[in-house]
Amino acid sequence: MNPDWHLELDQQEIAWLHFDRAGSRTNVLTRESLEALDEQLIAVAQRHPRGLVILSDKESGFIAGADVKAFARIRDPAEAERLIRRAHDIFHRLEALSFPTVAMIHGFCLGGGLELALACRYRVASTEPETRIGFPEIRLGIFPGFGGTVRSVRLIGHLQAMELMLSARNLSGKAARRIGLVDLAVPRRQLRNAARQLIGERPATVRPPFHQRLTGAAPLRPAVAALLRRQVRKRIRPEHYPAPYRLIDHWRRTAGHSAEMYRSEATTVAELLTGRTAQNLIRVFLLQDRLKGLAPNDGFHARRIHVVGGGVMGGDIAAWCVLRGLRVTLQDRTPEQLARAVKRAHELFRKRLRDRYREQQARDRFIPDHRGEGIAAADVVIEAIYEDAEAKRGLYTTLEPRMKAGALLATNTSSIPLEVLSRGLHDPQRLVGLHFFNPVAKMPLVEVVNSPDNPPELVERAAAFTRQIGKLPLPVQSTPGFLVNRVLMPYLLEAVLLLEEGVKAEVIDEAALAFGMPMGPIELADTVGLDIALSVAGKLADALQLGIPGLLKQKVAEGKLGRKSGSGFYAWEKGRPVKEKSEADTKRLERCSDRLILRLVNEAVACLREGVVDDADLLDAGIVFGTGFAPFRGGPLHWVRQEGVGNILNKLKKLEYTYGERFAADPGWQELEEKSR
Repeated sequence: MNPDWHLELDQQEIAWLHFDRAGSRTNVLTRESLEALDEQLIAVAQRHPRGLVILSDKESGFIAGADVKAFARIRDPAEAERLIRRAHDIFHRLEALSFPTVAMIHGFCLGGGLELALACRYRVASTEPETRIGFPEIRLGIFPGFGGTVRSVRLIGHLQAMELMLSARNLSGKAARRIGLVDLAVPRRQLRNAARQLIGERPATVRPPFHQRLTGAAPLRPAVAALLRRQVRKRIRPEHYPAPYRLIDHWRRTAGHSAEMYRSEATTVAELLTGRTAQNLIRVFLLQDRLKGLAPNDGFHARRIHVVGGGVMGGDIAAWCVLRGLRVTLQDRTPEQLARAVKRAHELFRKRLRDRYREQQARDRFIPDHRGEGIAAADVVIEAIYEDAEAKRGLYTTLEPRMKAGALLATNTSSIPLEVLSRGLHDPQRLVGLHFFNPVAKMPLVEVVNSPDNPPELVERAAAFTRQIGKLPLPVQSTPGFLVNRVLMPYLLEAVLLLEEGVKAEVIDEAALAFGMPMGPIELADTVGLDIALSVAGKLADALQLGIPGLLKQKVAEGKLGRKSGSGFYAWEKGRPVKEKSEADTKRLERCSDRLILRLVNEAVACLREGVVDDADLLDAGIVFGTGFAPFRGGPLHWVRQEGVGNILNKLKKLEYTYGERFAADPGWQELEEKSR
């Protein structure tokens, strides 16, 4: 018998089926665990209990989904379809049991885990903030395939179910109860009693309201599907991410016919799963897992944080740490700066927590600290002042004597090597880089910058702290620009050069968007601030032989700094750039995107050759999570391999012939070419 599942029968003749996947911190549905579930369902049916409760013994939650690692190994659509149809059979068996069945949910209940829960007659969820219920499959380039499209529509209605699947949005226990996805939402300590109550009372299942059922009627589905496609198109291009559009088409064709819907679900998801987009998105998901695994599980655990610098970055780092449950003191020279940081923090707490009691707790943990009294008790001290090496060194001389032994001293510098900053410290080895990205609340990556002088255990502690606050740690060497800014800067500067040549900003941005970038480089530069872009470019210019376009210098000299000043390369109104419609043809867009993306990729190859990161996969992870590089392409170096190293090199040679040395192929291409043969 598979050790993942354990069945017990209590004195009330209620069967409790425990899921505790062996050797894993998280429950996921592997082929083996699904087959073992089927065996358990057969066994429990033969015992005729009053009811069955399926629950998790993992602290992390119920079930986090299907086995994504196994998805990465499936190349044959027929094999994928067999797996899906087998899951259908097992969940049909669960659904057909003659006695009440209850999914008892705490923590994560995602993807295949939610589909299993939907096959139960009832669901009860914890109201604790850790509970997250949803369908994240769209992010992997597929959609729910274990019966989720059928049962979710049947339970909560067509539009609510489609919105849940298309958005990949996670719900709290209370939110899931409001839309009817779960039957009860109670504190975790009451879950067992709630499950017993449902089995004892056997309430009638609730159908969705008439208007929710009406939108799935055959005459209305084409119009509703067209509306859904228009809404999705505002966020996602079908040539980049086909899964949402395939889901809408699947629903339009088969909704209301369960057998047909199950068949369509199996064939469509199998096709998507084995396609390039899904396989690349699965690769990105596994890269994310690898970054998470770089922090030791039993590593450093901080309780108090002190941040110096109440500007946007410093204030937002402090607020994020508070949001993750830490006590934070924020220091700045001016009370006005601290007041602005507090205001932004309170707004973040309101948006993220949506609970007055938890919001007040967060406010209580966020402490303005003009005099730096929190330094002595802090486990981590983060410097986040402006990018000036002398100013930072001067600050460290005042911080170091006041810090307790063993506390981390970290800098949020975006480009200055640690060797430059640590001069003058009594213990230069203790300085480590924790480079956050803006906006802190949205960007998942933190570069953990280390120099040859840093002890390995210090870097591990910095990575452990990064994971503690829910970010992805990427160890990078202390070289100018580290990884992300170094790779991003040639891309941004090439965009400005295109502007100087007379190409419209809208065309340049559309070229990047058509490739799959989340934002065009011109809009990005305006958003970051042209003064910041110029400052970073200036610091990297000598080391990377970067030419700084005169247009960038001119805009900064004129005070046209982008979004924050109301004017930059674009005029800005109400926080948005004023754009004309782009009218460039496909070939012109491709020429622009080649110039932009190949500058980025060429610098990435140089970083790999120089050992800025340990390997190509970590480089891909850093660029995807640090810049938003088109996730459906799997990372810049993975994209190069898929397109063909020789093909990309030929493009670089043509660009070098036309535009000069900035497109000269880095020597690292030779090794890439040899490995591709």
